[in-house]
Amino acid sequence: MSHRNFSASSGSGNGGRTFEFGRTHVVRPKGKHQATIVWLHGIGDNGSSWSQLLETLPLPNIKWICPTAPTRPVALFGGFPCTAWSDVGDISEDASNDLEGLDASAAHVANLLSTEPANIKLGIGGFSNGAATALHSATCHVLGHYGNGNVYRINLSAIVSLSGWLPCSRTLENKIRGSRDGIRRAASLPLFLGHGKADDVVAYEHGETSARTLSSAGFQNLIFRSYNGLGHYTVPEETDEVCRWLTANLALEGLRLN
Repeated sequence: MSHRNFSASSGSGNGGRTFEFGRTHVVRPKGKHQATIVWLHGIGDNGSSWSQLLETLPLPNIKWICPTAPTRPVALFGGFPCTAWSDVGDISEDASNDLEGLDASAAHVANLLSTEPANIKLGIGGFSNGAATALHSATCHVLGHYGNGNVYRINLSAIVSLSGWLPCSRTLENKIRGSRDGIRRAASLPLFLGHGKADDVVAYEHGETSARTLSSAGFQNLIFRSYNGLGHYTVPEETDEVCRWLTANLALEGLRLN
């Protein structure tokens, strides 16, 4: 099942850019619906390819929502337009971040989750640029607002980041320490970060540094897994581990791992 295009501005209220999001694909739960997770693809990909993989996972109680990012010029590729949740230049701690793009994508994800039933646990996961957006959403949830100051209203129960990195990392620790609610939310939000040691697109060090930064900022319920020989893709060993982690942290029934 898929939904039509959705357009969103960055929500900054000052005439920011407008982003045209692509098609959203939904994988319905095969069992009792207990959790909904929005899954975000990497640069140049779309929601359809991940929905096909997620459909095969032994997680009958999860509904997956797989949106497609807007097509935009990406600095990393010399301004070539492709699907991306935010513009990406250099991937490093000191790189400038496309906060407007990150906020618009986080708001799109929040909008997709906002109509889920009240008793359903909500999560966000992603790969590469999608993982960076999932981690940005995690910080929005913890701080209670987007980067532009607008209120973030979704209560998240799990974040999965595969082959990704943490945007806007330099100021995160001080921001969380300055908020009592932020400290509490950071301590209780479960995060799973997985990264291949042979990743030649988003270097392993970026994943490791992101995990360390999140940990020192107060994300106490964080697991970081590294995979020898794994490049910029995912493998069954990693997805099996994500399945077990989600089942435990979302208290799901009926995991079926062979």
